[in-house]
Amino acid sequence: MSRRVPRGGLGPEWPNEPDDGQAHGDQGAQRNGNGAPGQDQQQRQYGQYGGPGRSRPAGYGQQQPYGGQGYDNQPTRTVDYQGRGATYPGNGDPRGRDGYGGYDGGPRGLQDGRGQGNMRRYEDPQRFDDQGYRLPGRGPGGPALRGEPSLDAPPPGKVRFRRTRRFFRRRTVRILSAVIALFFVFVMFSAGQAAFRNNGQGVSANLAEWARDHYLGPVVTFGEWLSYNPPPKGGKPPFSLAVPSGEAVSPSKPVKGNGKKAFVPDIPATLKSLAGSSIAGEGQWRVAEKVNGEPAILTTFLRDATFTSEVNGIASIDQRLAKFSLRPGTEDPGPANWGVPNYIPTGQRTGLLATFNDGFKLDAAGGGFYLNGIHHGSLVNGTASVVYYKSGEIKIGEWGRDFTMNSSIAGVRQNLKLLVDHGKVAADANSNVMSNWGATLGGGYYVWRSGIGITKDGRVVYVYGPALNAQDLGELLQRAGAVEGMQMDINPAWMKFDYYQAKGKPGDPTPVPLLPTQQPSPYSYYTPSTRDFTAVYAR
Repeated sequence: MSRRVPRGGLGPEWPNEPDDGQAHGDQGAQRNGNGAPGQDQQQRQYGQYGGPGRSRPAGYGQQQPYGGQGYDNQPTRTVDYQGRGATYPGNGDPRGRDGYGGYDGGPRGLQDGRGQGNMRRYEDPQRFDDQGYRLPGRGPGGPALRGEPSLDAPPPGKVRFRRTRRFFRRRTVRILSAVIALFFVFVMFSAGQAAFRNNGQGVSANLAEWARDHYLGPVVTFGEWLSYNPPPKGGKPPFSLAVPSGEAVSPSKPVKGNGKKAFVPDIPATLKSLAGSSIAGEGQWRVAEKVNGEPAILTTFLRDATFTSEVNGIASIDQRLAKFSLRPGTEDPGPANWGVPNYIPTGQRTGLLATFNDGFKLDAAGGGFYLNGIHHGSLVNGTASVVYYKSGEIKIGEWGRDFTMNSSIAGVRQNLKLLVDHGKVAADANSNVMSNWGATLGGGYYVWRSGIGITKDGRVVYVYGPALNAQDLGELLQRAGAVEGMQMDINPAWMKFDYYQAKGKPGDPTPVPLLPTQQPSPYSYYTPSTRDFTAVYAR
């Protein structure tokens, strides 16, 4: 059994004795025959263990005051009641000081002053951790209670950390970690260069292109599917479709003069709205560009049948007044001696009428690219093709059926299958979106799409819009008069049709977007383009 010494200078409380330091002090004075007031007063003040009002029990012999032991600023000790004395640092006498079993006198019950009485061991409760306390429970060296971890063992988190640290010290793990780190550094550097390339496409479009070029097409498609929001049904257009004064045109009759056949403009009929009843200016043709005073490029707008707030742009180009030039891109088809620049430089802008985007990236187009004697990929039979002749004329049809390579061909751009053939829209226009018409934004049908077609009389029509499925695109081409037509590109970053107004500077005309809602800048073809495109010039 242990007896604890309370802090604050109080001695132990002995059983069956008054809690009064005065009584003990008097007894100690009588047994020694020494009633000196100084010692008696000292004993009353300190008691056996230095506590105020506590004195030694009777039978101790020589009285020595503790001297204040037990106060908070005194060292801690353990007293052994089996005669060994205080387990005090440097105490070589097991009997304790003055022959007692404890320092400066022993507890009551000592018989002969040599510590042979019924002694007990006690410890200071405030410092048992420093003295090897051995009761069950927490504390260094003591047995742990059931369900509690021993404090001698390291905590579980530290054990796991040591194991992890040893694992990463292995040579093979270090080499593998270095290789993985270098790989990610290379990937981040490559993706960063692609994302922030100054090509007019924007960061997201550049990242999507980079990912598809590095076998991450499914990841891009999944991300686009997550972010895809179908357009709202109904609503009004965000801009007016009304035709400015003096620009509206309608079919003309032949005009004869001086016995010679006069030039007859090819003006198509006003188009009917897909949404039912037309609003002001919808479907009515207007003049965008003239050559020698004759209308060379006409444009109009049609609302979508379901999403009536979305507007589609349509252009009609008279090949008698305009010629077409295929231009390569810096990345698609890439560097080669193509014979023409990959943009419209300053010295080649005179007579520029229009520019528009071509088809898919060539690795997803299902066909090839040919320009001025150089191929990128093979031209595939059965693939929808725009054929550029050296005369500046273009034709649209199926390669191998409608065209074969000959010396009059300057360029060929292939893309998917024909969307309109012999005046009819392909039956699988919507059922085979993924296989024939390309992976859209996560499979969302209603996205930005563009297409090109040719009419029976040879006019070239270009259509595009922000909320088109493949079926709607085919119907737009058909409604604009196309008997052969094909889809070009999809998604907003690459949809653009711009016409150019001289405004007193024929050598540097100002580009104007057909749809004000298109995303790419109208000036993007004035700098090197990553994608191939078509430039239209006056004859």
